[in-house]
Amino acid sequence: MKRPNILYLHAHDTGRWVQPYGYAVPTPHLQRLAEEGVLFRQAFCAAPTCSPSRAALLTGQWAHRTGMLGLAHRGFALNDCRQHLVHTLRQHGYLTALAGIQHEAATDDAIGYDRVLASKFRSRRADDFTRAACDFLAGAPGPFFLSVGYAETHRPFPPVDAPGPDQDRAGFAASVGVLDRHIGVVLNAVNPDNTLIICTTDHGPAFPGMKCNLTDHGLGVMLIMRGPGGFAGGKVIDAMISQIDIFPTLCELLEIERPAWLQGRSMFPLLRGTAPSVREELFGEVNYHAAYEPQRCIRTPHWKYIRRFDDRARAVLPNVDPGPSKSFWMEHGWPALPHPPEMLFDLELDPNETNNLVAAPHAQPALADLRARLERWMRETDDPLLRGPVPAPPGSQVTDPDAIDP
Repeated sequence: MKRPNILYLHAHDTGRWVQPYGYAVPTPHLQRLAEEGVLFRQAFCAAPTCSPSRAALLTGQWAHRTGMLGLAHRGFALNDCRQHLVHTLRQHGYLTALAGIQHEAATDDAIGYDRVLASKFRSRRADDFTRAACDFLAGAPGPFFLSVGYAETHRPFPPVDAPGPDQDRAGFAASVGVLDRHIGVVLNAVNPDNTLIICTTDHGPAFPGMKCNLTDHGLGVMLIMRGPGGFAGGKVIDAMISQIDIFPTLCELLEIERPAWLQGRSMFPLLRGTAPSVREELFGEVNYHAAYEPQRCIRTPHWKYIRRFDDRARAVLPNVDPGPSKSFWMEHGWPALPHPPEMLFDLELDPNETNNLVAAPHAQPALADLRARLERWMRETDDPLLRGPVPAPPGSQVTDPDAIDP
């Protein structure tokens, strides 16, 4: 079998706020990719914060199993960089290259790419990343794995002329437009005959109640894949999948042995139509972002259960990126709102997760079931929270949870 090239396109803080997911944010290049490939409408990250999410996707493990309990640039690190996808691919003849953002290590060299074409440590300009990627695609021998990472739609957004929160939303939309244009340039440089494209983001947008939160606003991500192996035809898949399922899916596509550490599941039963789902449940977590905020959740097609593992009754303000929306929320009483230690949502009747049913009599059987399943998962994965508060590594940069901004 001729192994396909793999192009991994990824953005910062985009969630599902793009045209293929029904949002009024024009992204014609992402729309075309979805119409030619496979759109996963119920894709979720493993952790709604940058480095843990990416570490989970690229090692095929739940975030705490990777060791990445916080942000790489704040002093957190993978347990073993050799578990990163690039090392498995290299063992099977792949040339690996990076153009742009990565957030799994404090330095690009630590991961082990064969080539670093353009680094966020030298430039954060999307133009530089796109140019480097296209130059590589013009002459790279196959098979290759190329990671192209963009800072869009991370704050700060491009300046727009609009007031308050409207300015924030318009700025986000403008940033998505920049992202889409650059993705379009890279897609036009790809030989589509033997290239698998994986297009996703790390977690939800950087608005209050999204990024760094375990509701679907934080965990939900875009995921579009196009290429050989059944990733074609404008298909839509509504079964739940986690980003940790991408690595084992690649193993099946490439017909290579699964590394022993993988905890994800191949998505091929969904592509072949031989099973309606590959997951009855998935999990999410937060440990550190700017500040410590330990949380875990379990999600099923019907229910979401979120548990906090600290004694704070109010929001951890530094874990919300500063901007007009955060300022607006703070001016209107958000910091004083209670944050309950447990939350239970009926996703069929309450998809926006606004009505906490922890105390509802009719929801007690579901609550007991999900509590037990979450605890079982934590024990099976040796979650460090079971041993008490998780300490930050020596020398890490962790913000006081009572600060306003990081």
